[in-house]
Amino acid sequence: MSEDATGKRRAFRELLRKPGLTMMPGGFSPIYARTAELAGFECFFVAGSQMSAFLLGVPDTGVIGLRDVADHARHVASRSSIPVLLDADTGFGNAVNVHFTVQELVRSGVAGLSLEDQEAPKKSGTSAGRKCIPVEEAVGKIRAAVAARDALDPEFVICARCDAIGAQGETFDDALARCVAYARDGGADLVWLNSAQSLEQIATAVREVPAPLLMIWGGKPPGPSFEELEATGLRIALYPTLAASAGLQAAWRVLNDFRTRGVAALADWRADVASSPYGAIDLSVLTRSGDVKDLERRFLSEDAQRDYATTFGHGTHLGFGDPPKG
Repeated sequence: MSEDATGKRRAFRELLRKPGLTMMPGGFSPIYARTAELAGFECFFVAGSQMSAFLLGVPDTGVIGLRDVADHARHVASRSSIPVLLDADTGFGNAVNVHFTVQELVRSGVAGLSLEDQEAPKKSGTSAGRKCIPVEEAVGKIRAAVAARDALDPEFVICARCDAIGAQGETFDDALARCVAYARDGGADLVWLNSAQSLEQIATAVREVPAPLLMIWGGKPPGPSFEELEATGLRIALYPTLAASAGLQAAWRVLNDFRTRGVAALADWRADVASSPYGAIDLSVLTRSGDVKDLERRFLSEDAQRDYATTFGHGTHLGFGDPPKG
């Protein structure tokens, strides 16, 4: 394993060990991971639902496969400096498949993966119709994941996700028992309680589960404050689709406005961006386009050098703001 990948895995484990709450936003792309990094977040989540939707245009029902996920994970991990937790769905099969899945995803460079306990074909973890596999089968899959991880890089993080809350025939008590088993018997480094309905449920799980706890909120919006979540002892609060959902909604708004009002809509959009306390995001920074010029200066012959002094671009790189300088 590369030192860079192992270093990110150690950084992620450090987040799991430190006291206090870590906020983890999610999305699907290298650009969103870099955006989260520049915004000051310490880690990022690549969501299976968002890979399915934005890469393939399909619902989160297990259509996306291991090859798609592994290839995409490599791009995200290589373009960001913060640890990335990857959604590996159900591991794409039974414990045998999980073994191969983990080894492929360890090689992709991400810091860890989450493995859910749903029956195939899976559903989105936030939708109805979910059904969980038997606890014993889920524990076996987690154990296979841990063994596959240990053979390549013990620093890689295995997160066991419990989707039992709201699933067919399951209760919170069932979910709690599963979470305990996934840590105690499966050896998971991190346990994900999906769709928690109350602060009491979170506090109970933190107290009972012998591993750090990650949660996504499934109760009434907007959900508890950061301070309320931290008071429960929760280690990671995950907002798995935040970046991608915000970007999609912004695109829907601007495209409709542009079709209705034409370039006046773009002027208003630019004004709205300019008035934001956070300013406009610079795609050239996110993609490190300055590195290209550095490489040209270092490795191209003198007559192959590009003229940046007398040529120019214009500001359509993101549809607003000034063009990149130089």
